[in-house]
Amino acid sequence: MSKLFSLAILFTGSLLFVGCNNADTSKPASTEAAANQKAPETPEYFLLRPEAEKAYGYSHAVKIGNDINISGAVSMDDAGIPTAKGDLLQQMKNCYSDLDKVLKHYGCTFDDVVVENVFTTNMPEFLKQSAYRNTIYKKQFPTGSWLGVKELALPEFMIEIELEVHKTK
Repeated sequence: MSKLFSLAILFTGSLLFVGCNNADTSKPASTEAAANQKAPETPEYFLLRPEAEKAYGYSHAVKIGNDINISGAVSMDDAGIPTAKGDLLQQMKNCYSDLDKVLKHYGCTFDDVVVENVFTTNMPEFLKQSAYRNTIYKKQFPTGSWLGVKELALPEFMIEIELEVHKTK
């Protein structure tokens, strides 16, 4: 009886092991499962200032699926020349103006922003002027970080703002 009992336990255990760990791969995937698999999304790039961005070697934004990453906006004109030198508030306004143009290109608003990272060479001044963001984010604020940095790409830049966006369907 002991051998028969041990054999029954062993057989039952092996059935449980096979049932949990080995999927039946002999059947083809259902058409429903195949239909639910998405094709890879093709990145869509956007250049706000094509000549300046080509000269510096970056794209201002890229959209993949419903997600959009927007490079840090700085206060510059279409030729890539810094503007509002020495005026952090005006530079901030210029950054948000450019970011708004990129968002509109993709049919989005600041309500779609999920991450905002701010880099500044003058954190005390940024903190004084940060209430301006209340005019930008009217529904809710995104997550993100405020970082004090030694310098940005050009010495005249005092602030740079980058965004991550999720476009709802």
